[in-house]
Amino acid sequence: MHALVWPLLAELGLAMAISLAGTALAARSSDAAGAAFAITSQVTAMLFLLFRIIGAGVSVVVTQKLGAQQHDAAQRVARAVVGASSWLGGISALLGWLAAEPLLRLLNTPAEVLPLAVPLLKALALAMLFDAWNAAMASVMRAHLRTRDTLLVLVAMHVCHLALALPLMFGWGGLPSMGLPGYALALTLSRMLGLMMHLIVWQRQLGIRLLPHDWWRLPRAELAAVLHIGLPGAAENIAWRLAFMVSVATAAQLGATALATQAYVLQVMAGVMMFSIASGLTVEIMVGYLIGAGRLREAHQLVKRTLLRGALVALLIAALAALAARPLLGWFSSDPAILSGGTILLWLTVLLEPGRTFNLVVINALRAAGDARFPLLAGALSMLLVLAGGSWLLGVVLGWGLPGVWLAYAADEWIRGLIMWRRWQTLAWVPHARQARKQLVPLVVLEG
Repeated sequence: MHALVWPLLAELGLAMAISLAGTALAARSSDAAGAAFAITSQVTAMLFLLFRIIGAGVSVVVTQKLGAQQHDAAQRVARAVVGASSWLGGISALLGWLAAEPLLRLLNTPAEVLPLAVPLLKALALAMLFDAWNAAMASVMRAHLRTRDTLLVLVAMHVCHLALALPLMFGWGGLPSMGLPGYALALTLSRMLGLMMHLIVWQRQLGIRLLPHDWWRLPRAELAAVLHIGLPGAAENIAWRLAFMVSVATAAQLGATALATQAYVLQVMAGVMMFSIASGLTVEIMVGYLIGAGRLREAHQLVKRTLLRGALVALLIAALAALAARPLLGWFSSDPAILSGGTILLWLTVLLEPGRTFNLVVINALRAAGDARFPLLAGALSMLLVLAGGSWLLGVVLGWGLPGVWLAYAADEWIRGLIMWRRWQTLAWVPHARQARKQLVPLVVLEG
């Protein structure tokens, strides 16, 4: 377990550091540029949800097959996911390029932010395709427990990104000063490097050499298993993202200062939740293996231990971030309104994060056990009424501003988290896990 958590934690830390660096570099120009960077990042995250249709299922299916010793079947799934990533990543890239301005206006992007955000989103479009390939290949690597190799690829990719971003953004070494589009160009080039490295690692470590038709083929049998887990998982992610977009639009409605404050606090929160995310991903991998091997009791105990540890660590890290709020937010802005408002939000995060841990750990465990539909069905109403509706009601109607939005975040996470925990604790997931195992057993016998 620990051998998986720490490389994943390092991956998340690097990704967060680069995101922080991007926000800080953008904010050096102005708070409007920082807000443009933040709201564009939200749009790209929204578009990337298309990839979640397969991304939510690939790790589960591959780990279950590896747990059942079906290595050839796991390779076929890996090849199928690459082809699906080409289509979904390509669609995301086209939407980002062709619909940049409408998408940003949909989020109530302030007038002073829009001229900076539109060209940035267009410049990021191609990177979405490469991100889809890299995310799929990294998920397969983690499912094979090759987390250190995945970490090395990520380190090289992010170092390349940062090394290119600085001269391209600020015109160092005689290069033209490109500003935010320079950041996007550096991102695209670094993702190309990541793809090349993933191809090498796949061939050397997994014995998978992609053929030309693997990049576009959509084999029905392999993708059906992925979609069985991925579609409900993607729908749950899409529902949450759409509800979260309402909160972003609410912050944008409160003005550029509120939008920038939200953006900077969300960057700090990304660091706060790293351990919980790493724990959730590790649980998904380990539970998938245990279900594939038929060891359900061990899976149940693993989730209980991880959840307790994750909630305590989340509470501690959130409290430390709140205590250091002004120095942390000072990396992005010196505006007194942003610093004071952001400090309040980080103290509210202490309430929010333990509830989020329930979702990150237990939902991943349910999905790995084959119980993928319940998180969507049980959580959709909370996302709609509490996250989306609550953000607007508390933030705008009642006039509580961003603290009202954060209270809506916390209420939604706790409601959904406790519902998921009850599902796991009452063993309602066990029939789904047994069904998943039953579907694997005939293949085990045939291949044996």
